[in-house]
Amino acid sequence: MSRIIAILIVALIGLTACDTPTERLGPDGKPLPRVYRINARDEGTIQYRMLDSINALRSAAGAPPVALNANLNAAAATHSRDMHVQNRPWHFGSDGSSPLDRVARSGYPGMMLGENISETYETELETLSAWMEQSDTRDIILDPKATDIGFSWYQEDNGKLWWTLLIGAQTTTLASN
Repeated sequence: MSRIIAILIVALIGLTACDTPTERLGPDGKPLPRVYRINARDEGTIQYRMLDSINALRSAAGAPPVALNANLNAAAATHSRDMHVQNRPWHFGSDGSSPLDRVARSGYPGMMLGENISETYETELETLSAWMEQSDTRDIILDPKATDIGFSWYQEDNGKLWWTLLIGAQTTTLASN
């Protein structure tokens, strides 16, 4: 009897040492993606993480660094929310506004050079990576005339993110080129 108890104890100890997966697996056996949740207190962290990443990419490409601009951030936030309302990623607002119109309305004193948008469940860095894989969106990010960026998003309750990145140049910089 003591032999059976000893075997059961060893078996229990062995089972407790087993690593049970904490990730949910899909039918293909791969981990299911986790929803990337953003809290209001994360806004600055995310915007500066994106700024630092863009500036690293620009530096590697020989382009000067850019800075966050409050006006462009506001225009990006407005468009991200509007894309959610329209339920489609595109560059025109529900009021018919273009990116140029939104940047002008924000009070940005420079010129808008480009806008990148995305509808995704991915993080900001995964989104930046996807933008860098496409020549048109990469060219916007690496535009050597750029001096400023605006970056914002809107997140739905289900986790879907609507990202907007605006690239601009102060008019004084453009005049000197």
